[in-house]
Amino acid sequence: MNRALRRISIAVLVMFLLLLINVNYLQGFEPASLASKPGNSRAFYAAQNQYERGSIVTSDGVTIAASMPSSGSIKYQRYYPLGPAYAPVTGYDTLFSQTGVEAAENSLLSGNDSSLDVRKVIDLITGKTTKGATVEVTINSKAQDAAYSALAALGKPGGVVALNPKTGAILAMASYPSYNPALLAVHDGPQLIKNDNQLLADKTQPLVNRALQGTYPPGSTFKIVTSSALLTQSPSTTINTNVDSPTQLTLPQTTHVLHNDQGEACGDGSGQAPLITAFAQSCDTTFGKIGMDLGASTLNAMAEKFGMNDPNLTIPLPVAQSNYVLPASLALTAFSAIGQFSDTVTPLQEAMFAAAIANNGTLMKPYLVQQVTASDLSTVQSTPQSVLSQPVTPSVANSVRQMMRAVVQDPNGTAAIFNAQAEGGLVIAGKTGTAETGVVSLNDAAFTCFAPYGNPEIAVGVIIQGGGYGASAAAPIAVQVIKAYLKTLGNP
Repeated sequence: MNRALRRISIAVLVMFLLLLINVNYLQGFEPASLASKPGNSRAFYAAQNQYERGSIVTSDGVTIAASMPSSGSIKYQRYYPLGPAYAPVTGYDTLFSQTGVEAAENSLLSGNDSSLDVRKVIDLITGKTTKGATVEVTINSKAQDAAYSALAALGKPGGVVALNPKTGAILAMASYPSYNPALLAVHDGPQLIKNDNQLLADKTQPLVNRALQGTYPPGSTFKIVTSSALLTQSPSTTINTNVDSPTQLTLPQTTHVLHNDQGEACGDGSGQAPLITAFAQSCDTTFGKIGMDLGASTLNAMAEKFGMNDPNLTIPLPVAQSNYVLPASLALTAFSAIGQFSDTVTPLQEAMFAAAIANNGTLMKPYLVQQVTASDLSTVQSTPQSVLSQPVTPSVANSVRQMMRAVVQDPNGTAAIFNAQAEGGLVIAGKTGTAETGVVSLNDAAFTCFAPYGNPEIAVGVIIQGGGYGASAAAPIAVQVIKAYLKTLGNP
């Protein structure tokens, strides 16, 4: 054998040995990793043919994802009875991957989680069919239906989140436009790819969960943060303290002049107004001045206490980070204090603003999964309530609560059309927001609120992309969600 042939033979032998070692290593030490890799269709086929995937149900017992026997090579077909309305919650379960609760609780739904091992042994001994666990989410079906229906009726892109301010439970989480997850649950690979590509190519982006992943300027809803910072930093300031409220505010080191909406005067036009009046009328000059006096670092610290700038928030679904970007000048600080500049929030963050104030200054960690139960109805896991942060003291929270009530209940408030008289005695407290884009018809509309005022049971955040004014586009949706939920509690 000549030298060249010997070298080739040795090289082939080495490569064969390396391949043999790699195969044995993967089979011996990495089977779990391989099984869980996205796109592993063998794992999907094994899971679908081994156990019936568990259902996803709402807190009031409505099934929003389930499996049924299939006539094909895969034993079970995933289906979504209420489709688009609950897609942001359920996500989808496909041949190759999952999203939403389907992804977050995949091991439990599929029946492969180690916490179900005892149940599987019992099923084996008794001859029962093993099923995946049932995941109960915190969603209230009436609130969810109201949220999605209102978004769809408006017809503009947006998101809605409703929270129980006392616990952090997510009562509604809707996004529009949406999609039917059943389109991605098909067992035909080519058809799945075709459906997926069509959804990805849709310019309305129906696959985006705007409730958690859409980020928008908060507009004047950020004045909750600015007011909280002022009342925290200046304990002698009350809601009745007169604050500078000029009709125009010339920003330092610029020629730019900040105006109130449509050039309106704040309060009586004297240049001074009680803080509660400036808040109810949403005077930009007032809060731009307050923001510059407080400074960007103070605003940033308060924004973070309310949940902004947090890259690790999950519910357990991933949540896009809401951002307060430190401005480089006093002029930009003025804009950031009124929710412009580079401030961005999710609809969830909007709900968190109101929830913290409604809960006496304590912000509970939002969560979507209530509990998981095995096929014998035993509880496998449940989500404990936990405090995320304490943005403000109960005293400061009470002051901001009163100002949010004035927004809706004061005749000059920006959301006065939803006062108690108009809403059958229901007292709602909230804050409108209109994030200017330079074109009124393209302004983003925001509203954050809680109700009932005396004993808050629900906090809602709504953002409508291109909705215009918060009071006209976002607030009506929040009111519908509030009414639908409170009706389930026995409130008229």
